[in-house]
Amino acid sequence: MTALRFLRRDERGATLVEFALVAPVLLLTLLGLFEMGYNYYIQAQLQGAIQRAARDSTIETAMGKTSEIDDRVANAVHMIVPGAQVGFSRTSYTNFADLSEPEDFTDIDGNGTCSDGEPFEDANANGTWDQDRGKLGQGGARDAVLYVVSVTYRRMFGVARLIGFPEMFTTEATTVVRNQPFGDQTIAAVAGTCA
Repeated sequence: MTALRFLRRDERGATLVEFALVAPVLLLTLLGLFEMGYNYYIQAQLQGAIQRAARDSTIETAMGKTSEIDDRVANAVHMIVPGAQVGFSRTSYTNFADLSEPEDFTDIDGNGTCSDGEPFEDANANGTWDQDRGKLGQGGARDAVLYVVSVTYRRMFGVARLIGFPEMFTTEATTVVRNQPFGDQTIAAVAGTCA
């Protein structure tokens, strides 16, 4: 009986038990913060690399060297995240106001869609009406170019899987620049009819 009374009043080891209860939550919180910080760091580095690459690609001497410029961005990313998958996309527009705008069409039947032989302006000269009037590629003189780089990599810390997030993380950096006026701008819009 005396031993039970003594054991009830004994507080040695209470700190260890309390720490064992708090430690997992603290550790998960710290690892989550490290993961977020790592992702923000990669995003900042990617944005800087894409800004430099976009500026380099606007000059006339860069025409035809897009793969070299993309390789520089990929190398900058791989210095931070060696196993990352890096994807590139360039879309050119006649001017900044055209970015992500649909091609113009005459809505004869008033249904809000380009259909039933309605006439449209084929701004990207691909023969069909598009929701985005841009042309794939770097474009030419004075064109506005939307440059997008996406990076997919395995998360640095394993915390994401524990709370239900996917193991792979994708981030994207975007910039828009205008090519230098090294020649005459070509505007190749033609008329077409909707299907």
